[in-house]
Amino acid sequence: MLETSARLLRLLSLLQARRFWSGAELAERLEITSRTLRRDVDRLRSLGYPVNATSGVAGGYQLGTGAALPPLLLDDDEALAVTLGLRSAAAGTVTGMEEAAVRALTKLEQVLPQRLRRRVKALHAAVVPIHHAGPSIDPALLTSLAGACRDREQLAFRYADMKSKASQRQVEPHGLVHAGSRWYLVAWDLDRADWRSFRVDRITSKATAGRRFVPRPVPHGDVGAYVTRSLTTHAYPYQARVLLHTPIENVAERISPIAGRLERVDAEHCVLETGGHSLAALGLYISFLNVEFEVLDPPELRAELRVLAERLLRAATPR
Repeated sequence: MLETSARLLRLLSLLQARRFWSGAELAERLEITSRTLRRDVDRLRSLGYPVNATSGVAGGYQLGTGAALPPLLLDDDEALAVTLGLRSAAAGTVTGMEEAAVRALTKLEQVLPQRLRRRVKALHAAVVPIHHAGPSIDPALLTSLAGACRDREQLAFRYADMKSKASQRQVEPHGLVHAGSRWYLVAWDLDRADWRSFRVDRITSKATAGRRFVPRPVPHGDVGAYVTRSLTTHAYPYQARVLLHTPIENVAERISPIAGRLERVDAEHCVLETGGHSLAALGLYISFLNVEFEVLDPPELRAELRVLAERLLRAATPR
């Protein structure tokens, strides 16, 4: 069993890691009795940490909102992740976050142990981010969406589609994905009874939280894979599947996750699923990979490739 001071720090860390814990879960994690847990909670309260408790079958503990921010307990990897994240946020696309990110980064680096400071400096020296212009996001909106995903709370908001047509949406949010310069919310749309990915910059109102929900299995395994599939194929009017006559390792680094999805067939072949605004654009993109390939579908792409090949041949033939 941990000593009391170490156990209190561990308890505080657990309460910060998740919004709600049952008493049984906390006691099991700390390897203490429920009576000792109640005493430890009282000690945290006496130190100024607002720990809320509810009784009953669904009862438990959660860290409440106090007058001041309590100290955050980070391990080495978490501290490194936060410093790199703050550095990126200092030049990011979240509205108004730049100055706050710089202030927070300065405070954090002042208290880092020497061993971590050396690692942070090495990472900062090696990483040179190239930021792409993208739509700005209200940090309050991003925070509220993340909180609803974490707490499994339904959301209601106004949303404008790619043609600027507005609609009211009622969703069960499952996760946020940052792809390129844009943020996407993956959610189950209650009115349409289907999965959707919403661009956060197109949410035009405050997101209002509702009742809690039970999470559903996300298509393709997780929210990241779902957004990748949506961006590479479903977002375009034309989709294609081609068999590449090369090992997947030879092309994996050249194909961005938001440009196409690769699937291994065997040691010498893989399948590429991708999308484009036209068949001609698809043909050019696949040709640029500079590998032998076969069109699986659509058949119309084969005809477009013949037109493209004849055009290129005419351009390469001296007049």
